Amino acid sequence: MQEIKFFSGENIPLELHKVRVVQKLNLVPIERRLEALKEGGFNTFGLQTTDIFLDMITDSGTNAMSDNQLAAMMRADDAYAGSQSFVRMQKAVEDVLGKKYLLPAHQGRAAENIISCAYIKKGNLVPMNYHFTTTLAHITQYGGRIVELLYDEAYKTTSSHPFKGNMNLEKLEEVIKMEGASNIPFIRMEASTNLIGGQPFSIQNLREVRAIADKHGICLVLDASLLGENAYLVKQREAEFANTSMAEIIHTMTSLCDLVYFSARKLSSSRGGGICTNDEKIYKELAPLIPLFEGFLTYGGMSVREIEAIAVGLYETWDDSMICQSPRFIEYLVNSAVEKGVPMVTPPGVLGAHVNTRKICKHIPRTQYIAGSFAAAFYLISGVRGMERGSLSNQRDEYGNETYADMELLRLAVPRRVFTLSQIKYVVDRLDWLTRNAKLVGGLKFVYEPPVLRFFMGRLEPIGDWTEKLIAKFKEDFGDSL
Repeated sequence: MQEIKFFSGENIPLELHKVRVVQKLNLVPIERRLEALKEGGFNTFGLQTTDIFLDMITDSGTNAMSDNQLAAMMRADDAYAGSQSFVRMQKAVEDVLGKKYLLPAHQGRAAENIISCAYIKKGNLVPMNYHFTTTLAHITQYGGRIVELLYDEAYKTTSSHPFKGNMNLEKLEEVIKMEGASNIPFIRMEASTNLIGGQPFSIQNLREVRAIADKHGICLVLDASLLGENAYLVKQREAEFANTSMAEIIHTMTSLCDLVYFSARKLSSSRGGGICTNDEKIYKELAPLIPLFEGFLTYGGMSVREIEAIAVGLYETWDDSMICQSPRFIEYLVNSAVEKGVPMVTPPGVLGAHVNTRKICKHIPRTQYIAGSFAAAFYLISGVRGMERGSLSNQRDEYGNETYADMELLRLAVPRRVFTLSQIKYVVDRLDWLTRNAKLVGGLKFVYEPPVLRFFMGRLEPIGDWTEKLIAKFKEDFGDSL
């Protein structure tokens, strides 16, 4: 996409869409926000949208659908089996992702469950560039283990490396040699690495991973949930593809992988998901599990209206003017926050802007969930709901011991075509204020901790009276402002 310059010299992202439907937002007083936190167990997942101003907890299922997607939903073919809506989705998968066989699933984690159920045996090891919370949970549920193989640069929150999601090739070879190829059901690449700041990988790195997989006869699996944004950053950052179309970049990436699965909530702005491959053997191994866990082979637990929207949304990933909106808003948010002195993960990635809370809140012990505490504090002073991506999102080891995340991040998701630039500026302003007053933020402790994916349903409470002190400082600086 050609750059659009402003005569003023400002470098701001220009929206290449117009807003035709609006939804009212609520910015409730800070006293109500404290009550909402208490009701939700100081877990941002427990908040109700009536108490939320900007919902930046995720881009999953929250991206704005296009007019063409909404129109397509009206022609859905309601059929339990043999629906023409599925035929259209299948055609879109073949055209866009280059895969002949499609298995529908109601969302990305359902696809992970199918894959793990089919291939993970007790003691197996899955090498990956980095884990995602549900991926780890499904693999360990079936008795497997994971190993994360990133280069050291990936763990530096402040960096200029364009592809921090690249897999460490030397470590991959070492792991295969030590573990044995027969105990590795597949190698997984995630586009893009969610838990370290939405960082992409390069196509050259994927080619080299493919070569290693071929050398040892191991299946290569791609989590393509953020494939469009990864492809966009490939176009921006990998010289070989600077003048290549999005369609060709996406096809190049998927052609290197044996099996591709995705969350349509992210990839095509509609709820649903799927697994696709060109290998008939893989298809036949997975197909019997779809009716068992999801639904029939032509709907997979999704409504046919969503299937129609997915088909259109897949084709829209070819349009870099549509895909670029979220990464460019994220870049603006990150760069603006850094200018204010807020520690952020750089370079800007995809999905959202990531705040380095460990650097901001050095006074909070890791045992008191730094990123979770900052997420609660940020909602309290702004009404903006983000997601903790740190130790709270980890799971305990088999002995019940706490495991600590490599990074303690507050993720502020920027769904496609949802927020305006003034709202992004508001986020930066409140991040600036909270960073300057971070010493007032205290820790959290669990009062209810689920055994699996605790960050979704766990309930916590503040340690001490730091919330009241933070409110007092907010009122001192902002008066009666919301």
